[in-house]
Amino acid sequence: MIEIGINPVAFTIGSMSVRWYGIMVALAVLAIVLWMLREVKRGATISNDTIFTGALVGILSGVVISKLLHVVDYIVISKLHPELVNHIVDYTQHPGQILSGGGLTIYGAVLGAVLGIWVYSRFSHFKFGYVADLLAPGVILAQAIGRVGCTINGCCYGVETSLPWGVIYTHPASFAPLGVAVHPTQVYELIFCLIVFVVLLKLRGRFKPDGSLFLVYLSLYSLWRIGIDFLREGTPFLLGFHQAQVIGIIVLAITIPLLAYRTRWVQGG
Repeated sequence: MIEIGINPVAFTIGSMSVRWYGIMVALAVLAIVLWMLREVKRGATISNDTIFTGALVGILSGVVISKLLHVVDYIVISKLHPELVNHIVDYTQHPGQILSGGGLTIYGAVLGAVLGIWVYSRFSHFKFGYVADLLAPGVILAQAIGRVGCTINGCCYGVETSLPWGVIYTHPASFAPLGVAVHPTQVYELIFCLIVFVVLLKLRGRFKPDGSLFLVYLSLYSLWRIGIDFLREGTPFLLGFHQAQVIGIIVLAITIPLLAYRTRWVQGG
């Protein structure tokens, strides 16, 4: 077994604690911006101003939708499993907690950011599909960085396991149960994201029309989340599935038909 005793709190400023998770999320966002600036240097037809403005719009919309999905998850859990309400934040009694603390979801962040950037593209007149394809490898790389934060934080942990690579969290500030060996699902996903990053790099320029590579990314990640969540701790959201699995099924129901009917392979892309 592997013990993780790292303090999830990197440092404190007065009464405010800054966790490694937050630092890694910030680095993940920075990685996406740097990735897009790199694409510009490689000849991408998009301005730096559009990248920075799109980043601001994507961050705002990503946080809003992520928080919204988190609250929806709470509402459903509180209705289906009222016995768990005492163990989670009651937003009806503490609405201020919606805007503070954790409660971010990867799906909400990604889909919310995509929605915001799509709306921004309607006003700025850049080709959304073209930009989405540029973004795809950077987004999955950023997700890998974010999972480093999850690993240290102890969130998003897996179910109990007796496998030799199971992890045991020992620091009291960790979100994972202490002294219990669990699947390191954060590390599983980190590895998966790096593999998909390489795959997307190999597939760049191979699909038409624009936006197809981003659909490939969404499809691969959705398939992964549907599968990995069977190893992750969580509360059933609908029909025994976690919220991320339900979203993954919906995303696949949209992306797979689009890929099948719209996308074509380009020889020597």
